Amino acid sequence: MRILLILLAVCCIQPSVSAGNSCYSKWTGDTLIIGNNRIERKFIWNGGNLITYSLSDKCNGKTVLSASATPDFFISKGDKTGLGGDCRVEDIAATDIHPAYQQTIVTFSVGTLDVKRVYRVYDDCPAIACDTYLRGTANSVFGGRETDMADRKNIEFAEDMKSKSVTAILDQLHFKGQHWHVKTVEFWDVTDWNNNLVTERNIIAYRKNNYRGNLFFARNGEDNCGFFFLKEAPCSGVQLAYNGVDFMAEFGKVMVTGLGITEKDIQQDRWIQTYSCVTGVYGEGELQALTALRNYQKNIRRHFRSRDEMIMMNTWGDRSQDTKVNESFCLQELERAAKLGITHFQIDDGWQVGKSPNSAVAKGSFRNIWDNEDYWTPDPVKYPHGLTPIVEKGKELGIEIGLWFNPSVQNDFADWEKDAETLIGLYRKYGIRVFKIDGLTIPTKRAEVNLRNLFDKVLAETGDKVMFNLDATASRRAGYHFFGEYGNIFLENRYTDWGNYYPYWTLRNLWMLAKYVPAEKLQIEFLNKWRNTEKYGNEPFAPKHYSFEYLFATAMAGQPLAWMEASNLPDEAFSVKALIDRYKEVQYDFHQGVILPIGEEPSGRSWTGFQSISDDKSGYLLVYRENNGQNKSWIETWLPAGAKIKCMPVLGNGKAMTTVVGRLGTVEISLPAINDFVMYKYEIK
Repeated sequence: MRILLILLAVCCIQPSVSAGNSCYSKWTGDTLIIGNNRIERKFIWNGGNLITYSLSDKCNGKTVLSASATPDFFISKGDKTGLGGDCRVEDIAATDIHPAYQQTIVTFSVGTLDVKRVYRVYDDCPAIACDTYLRGTANSVFGGRETDMADRKNIEFAEDMKSKSVTAILDQLHFKGQHWHVKTVEFWDVTDWNNNLVTERNIIAYRKNNYRGNLFFARNGEDNCGFFFLKEAPCSGVQLAYNGVDFMAEFGKVMVTGLGITEKDIQQDRWIQTYSCVTGVYGEGELQALTALRNYQKNIRRHFRSRDEMIMMNTWGDRSQDTKVNESFCLQELERAAKLGITHFQIDDGWQVGKSPNSAVAKGSFRNIWDNEDYWTPDPVKYPHGLTPIVEKGKELGIEIGLWFNPSVQNDFADWEKDAETLIGLYRKYGIRVFKIDGLTIPTKRAEVNLRNLFDKVLAETGDKVMFNLDATASRRAGYHFFGEYGNIFLENRYTDWGNYYPYWTLRNLWMLAKYVPAEKLQIEFLNKWRNTEKYGNEPFAPKHYSFEYLFATAMAGQPLAWMEASNLPDEAFSVKALIDRYKEVQYDFHQGVILPIGEEPSGRSWTGFQSISDDKSGYLLVYRENNGQNKSWIETWLPAGAKIKCMPVLGNGKAMTTVVGRLGTVEISLPAINDFVMYKYEIK
């Protein structure tokens, strides 16, 4: 009865402050409640050092009570009650970067350390984000030596079962129950070296163990409802101050660790941000978990047709490096790019006076760029009229010009203001607003702060018009769950020159990431299949065995990147324009949906693809038949079993059909030719 009364009380609370249509926050006495129409988290005040009391999934009518009185945030073994706690609520207006949201700012002190926790809630989103800031001094050393399971005593030694964390905790939830089914997801970038970018681990939570990854899904086996933690940080292997752990779990107790800073990073007079943590709720089934996550991810950065959609050409993929780029070359490339249907033409390294280490004509450096004040001036030999003729020709052809840029890395991006002014100047002079950001190394918190300052200044001075393609190919960078508000991700370098471009490899990386990362945020390359055919011999998966249309289609769930020189294409290649033009008509609508992988993992022999879920009645199916002997196959989708669907082809070679969805969401798709594809727009009747 007591629990029932508590649940009724929680459900009857009226919000005191609102943002959007449903966000609310209420601080009364010893209780703080934050939520919206989808989620609610109730806290015991504890002097500001909040203790979760309950977590509610309003859509599924589930509320779970905490089984612990431990503060959510832990950084010291001292007093766990906050001092001088305060709370204020702010409604944040929408910008071109983010939608409107509400933030609840909680501040308190623990000893000599000041803590600020900012809880972000978006309308109609089943997740609450928490950004943590520290100031002052810490009386403890963060982290600790990771304990190996093999070094623990057996279960008869009861005291060893009471293992106590000595690691700083960003957030935690502690629920009762013995039947918590967990999935952790770890990611890899540094794609010049990695070609396996996602690893899932499924476990039943038992005694205290450590796990790596940016995502932790926990489902209660008793009712199949659950929650997730998203750690907004770079990939595990490249996080700052990393001790090998992201999550610790013990039955229904889950802790998020790894702050991304050390005690030496904290300053007396300035707030220093740790990595952030997002808590979300979902009901029965994996689809609810993934759509809850994607709902939050789509709120990080608003997606506009005119700004965020692109079919970009970057000529670096043909390995000429900076030997060809000049005014006449770019003007000729633009003419050919228009014949393909390209929307953006990006001049990579070589447009500027300064020379980078990747220059093929004069080896330079990424360091001490500002020793040469003209470094980022268009090379007067290559571009005697500046970039104006290129930009004007692009406008004439309906193609936007973008540039490559490498911030000066020395001293933790100490020259970030000069770098920012350069980008702002290029925007103001030429209208250039799409910059590929390359050559980054983020080895310290100071470097991360300065890099964020650079991006923020550029956005502020350009009215949020500039966007960045953040290169994920090498070094310590942002990964897939950090800096997401600034643009999209340049995923990988692959080259026929080195024999490491295989269409199914690229498709597989997109397919695996799309489950947990918005596909529309990933630039996905397709290459000139007529180059370097001799380097592949008679391999069945060599690019030459696929149509140019198919190569483009492998990138359609993301943002397609023509990684090539158009001047090297044969005449037959330009017939792809018909497909690209039709794709442009559906590109934005397809990307507005929740894009998830369907079918089998791409292997070169699979039936595979993507589903874009627009709403509960409609969306798209994009299906590929790789090199296999079956001209039709049952594809597992996210559609409900038993539903009658009408499928109309919009791209590719499929035929219209009306069918009933089978068990496990299967739909029978027919494609008579190998290495072919179809995109359907479907409606549930």
